Amino acid sequence: MRKLPLFIVGCLSVGLLSCQEKKEDNNTGVPEAVQSAFIKKYPGETDPDWEQDDHGYWESHFKIDGEKYRADFNADGSWVETENDIKKENLPDAIKKKIEEEYSDYEITEVERVESAKKGIFFDVEFKQEGKNMDVEFREDGSVIN
Repeated sequence: MRKLPLFIVGCLSVGLLSCQEKKEDNNTGVPEAVQSAFIKKYPGETDPDWEQDDHGYWESHFKIDGEKYRADFNADGSWVETENDIKKENLPDAIKKKIEEEYSDYEITEVERVESAKKGIFFDVEFKQEGKNMDVEFREDGSVIN
């Protein structure tokens, strides 16, 4: 009789321990060139989450001062772009004015500040109207680049 409670406690302990989440190495499969390029570009960031996107880019997800960032790299380690979400209130005034003039019928669903190796710094604003999404890329002066 005494063995039954011990057996049940033992089974429960094994069951609970087997359900513990294991933290896996986020760098598994990430090319060394990509990891080195990330460390060089963001020396203070030591624990990015990595995934490969549909375009073959290696995406690192990390935070700086509590803000979420995503940086994309090619497999050879070359940096593609870095983006972070911002509030629409933080858009430059010229972009806000352009949106009021030309996109007032659209709902803003997402705003990102993007630094790109090819395009430089721009703001990617995602609009929604009648169930359709549209991305418009703006320079700081309000000009549209896409």
